[in-house]
Amino acid sequence: MRGFICALLAAFTLAGCAQYAEVKPRRASLVGPPGPEPLATAENHLKQALRIRAQPLAALGECVGTLDLAWRELGHDPKDMAAQRDYNFALSRVFEIIKQAKITDWSKPLTVHSTSGDYTLIAKPDPRPEWNPALYEFTPADQFDVVGKYVNQRTTRDGIGAPIVAVERKPNEKARETFAPSRLFYSITALARFEGRRCILSGEDPLAKETVAIDGHTFPLAADFTVPLAVMLQETDPKKTEIMRVLNPEKYADTASIERLQPYDPNKTIVLVIHGLMDSQATWTPMINTLRGDPEIRKRYQFWFYSYPSGYPYPFSAAILRHQLDALTKLYPKRGKMVIIGHSMGGCIARLLVTDSGDQLWRKMFVRPPEQVPLSPRSREYLMEELIFKSRPKAGRVIFISTPLRGADMARGWFGWLVSNIIRPAKIAREASGEMLRLSRLPTGLKPLRRANSVDTLSPESRFVKALNTLPLKPGVPYNTIIGDRGRGDSPNSSDGVVPYWSSHLEGAESELIVPADHSAHQNPEAIAEVLRILKMPATK
Repeated sequence: MRGFICALLAAFTLAGCAQYAEVKPRRASLVGPPGPEPLATAENHLKQALRIRAQPLAALGECVGTLDLAWRELGHDPKDMAAQRDYNFALSRVFEIIKQAKITDWSKPLTVHSTSGDYTLIAKPDPRPEWNPALYEFTPADQFDVVGKYVNQRTTRDGIGAPIVAVERKPNEKARETFAPSRLFYSITALARFEGRRCILSGEDPLAKETVAIDGHTFPLAADFTVPLAVMLQETDPKKTEIMRVLNPEKYADTASIERLQPYDPNKTIVLVIHGLMDSQATWTPMINTLRGDPEIRKRYQFWFYSYPSGYPYPFSAAILRHQLDALTKLYPKRGKMVIIGHSMGGCIARLLVTDSGDQLWRKMFVRPPEQVPLSPRSREYLMEELIFKSRPKAGRVIFISTPLRGADMARGWFGWLVSNIIRPAKIAREASGEMLRLSRLPTGLKPLRRANSVDTLSPESRFVKALNTLPLKPGVPYNTIIGDRGRGDSPNSSDGVVPYWSSHLEGAESELIVPADHSAHQNPEAIAEVLRILKMPATK
């Protein structure tokens, strides 16, 4: 019966979900009217090069020849849009052919032949180990069309350079030491500079640079911020484990981690996003894709996420996150305060990062202090992690979106009962819950409810939820709320379909915005615009 229910629930959920992102290959073409002579002649050579793809080195030579001529034309007239188009297109084709020819030894110069003479291709050395080109496979972004549930717009920046999708060739076994993803999917912008017949290739970070100087002229740096996100979603396919991370969280314990989406920059504020129940980091794609389109956001912020098996009781997920944040502070002790954005249960986790519990939650649950409660050492340690905690000083602001701060009716209805009963609790959570139930028969005044999984801790009847809401948020940390009403305009009697207004509303919020959205309010354009507005406010000291 249990297996049947699990299969039924998983099939029902997956059937209603479109592909998060689908990347379709396409053949790039040079569009628009030809440039003036001699650029038009070079364009003909470039088109001829694309017809001889079976001879990659010959094709590469013609592309570099066109690139050289476009470079010189831009030096003469930086406003020549035909030259900029040809420069970007030819440079993209250089990387396309390098991939096709499987030229991976970037440490050695490569001589290529063209109708205008020989060129030497050289990769500019970069002292940062993470930027070693030999670690990546490069694909020009103009070779992709992207569609999908979470990719409904393409965020780009016009300018000079070839937007390239860089994908790490092999998983990085030491990634977690620096909070990097196991494989990096990133957007770089390739540039080519000429010193005589030497073509020097380099990669720039479009999230770190807005402009670039070429031959004494300043140009906007071209960028495609969407394609790398789409490729990452398609390659990693987080949807395939979302349900199982609810139903069997302990099996996916190693997926609980903070990860960054870009190289760490000490001068940018971290925005840490936390997903909710039955979800993954993929759910933030529409927001991050939109926000990265704003130059002020790119200048001030870097995006990180916390992903975790959402079948865990959320106080346990918060405890894991606190340990990871402590490790982050140890690695980067001078980092500034972060902005935390939590959706749904992710907002509940965020709430625990800005709360000092002391021993109040423990005493509300057990009456007696920890040392006087007859628990096994393992259960005592586990429950103390969940119930006795301090706020994290680097939490500078919290944005709660569709957050069931006082619980959700869903958790106590038939759906909540169904999911709660098919979740396989983590062994330690099950053991601690069993001991709590045993203690309820002792004369301690304690009458706990089961709290072995995430649905248990989302019920409005949860003793933990009721006790937590007697504690204030940490003074001095501003917070904002965004709440969906499904477009009905009936607040305060509204609901987003999962969480009612009375559960998401927070007195003392710096702002509260009701948006015409269902429970996925974090993907609503008005909600994203509100996050943009909040992030553009002066930084929290």
